[in-house]
Amino acid sequence: MTGKIAIQGELGSYSHEACRNARHDMEVLPCRTFEDVIEAVRAGEADQAMLPVENSTYGRVADSHRLLPHSGLHIIDEAFVRVHINLLAVPGAKLEDIRVAKSHLVLLPQCGEFLRKHNIIGGVSPDNARAARDVAEAGDIHTAALASELAGEIYGLDVLERKIEDHGDNTTRFLIMSREPDRSRRGAHGMITSFVFQVRNIPAALYKGMGGFATNGINMTKLESYMVDGSFTATQFYADIEGHPDDANVQLAMDELDYFTTNVEILGVYPADNGRY
Repeated sequence: MTGKIAIQGELGSYSHEACRNARHDMEVLPCRTFEDVIEAVRAGEADQAMLPVENSTYGRVADSHRLLPHSGLHIIDEAFVRVHINLLAVPGAKLEDIRVAKSHLVLLPQCGEFLRKHNIIGGVSPDNARAARDVAEAGDIHTAALASELAGEIYGLDVLERKIEDHGDNTTRFLIMSREPDRSRRGAHGMITSFVFQVRNIPAALYKGMGGFATNGINMTKLESYMVDGSFTATQFYADIEGHPDDANVQLAMDELDYFTTNVEILGVYPADNGRY
């Protein structure tokens, strides 16, 4: 596969690492915001987008989830990246020299125990790879970055400590999106279907709509709610299920869901990554 894949953040970010693992033959296009990532694909500047949607420690990436239903793009794949956080510093610096470690606001709490143990103050950066670049440019032995080893390679930093994250299973799930859908059956672990829906304003509509998945033996791996237009009474839901829309049991479940909803929109049909198992 050739072409460009857009990411939020700079080269050396965990999104870049996800591309290296799942789309190693595509050119990475760094973008400032998640909105810029989506627009790059919509405008044809990139062929695909790599968006983080949830982390096993931090939870869902709210900005990505907010944009998914209205992006105009389609989920065609998923990728799981084991997030190893490393303490990176300029050559010659030692662990005892470090007073401040910079990284993204989300990443800092994920290695809080290490920072407290070594009396290191966390400093907020717009992106973990940006933190690595800034540390390299500043050349200060007292300031480090919390980032991937890939960022260290790119910006010429030494790894003072590896895998300092508090939780040993720290993993981020990414969705790969494109302008065109791909519903072909592929992969070795079955298919995942992602969709959003709004329930009708009747008692127990959500409960009854979900019943079709249980009675038809379909595993729903995710169900999350969104506020619609800032209203406390209008709710949209995002769901992932195991199965393909052409499966007979999925069709039956979706037909039942349709009866209790005002809108159902499939966001993508894609192979389950072995990282989820």
